[in-house]
Amino acid sequence: GADQRMAGACTTSGMAFKLRGRVGDSPIIGAGLYVDDEVGGATATGVGEDVVRIAGAHSVVEAMRHGLDPTAACRSVIERLARLRGTKVAGSQVALLALDKAGRAGAFALQPGFTFAVTDAAGRTRIEPAGALFA
Repeated sequence: GADQRMAGACTTSGMAFKLRGRVGDSPIIGAGLYVDDEVGGATATGVGEDVVRIAGAHSVVEAMRHGLDPTAACRSVIERLARLRGTKVAGSQVALLALDKAGRAGAFALQPGFTFAVTDAAGRTRIEPAGALFA
């Protein structure tokens, strides 16, 4: 906004056939959503257990803090998830989305087919495909 502050919000659609009492990534600070006014913000979608395991959104923001652009930051965290989980992620989907303080947006996913929308200050919206690890 005009005051150069950022805010974020996320919700969950819920995972089909989840175990009773399961908590996904959305309510876990740093997993499904994380915003830092100095750097930017990130959010996640997909299998919440995998997102929680890597503190997905927080990890993306920290990667941006260390100089990566939003897309590269998302990719680095997706690659970390793949290293940690090995072949267990082959049939899974996680996507990470980020916006930095300069207004640059990016995303990256495990699997192809994830798209995201970006609306600029003039109200123009564009739809972009996210890169994918298993393209």
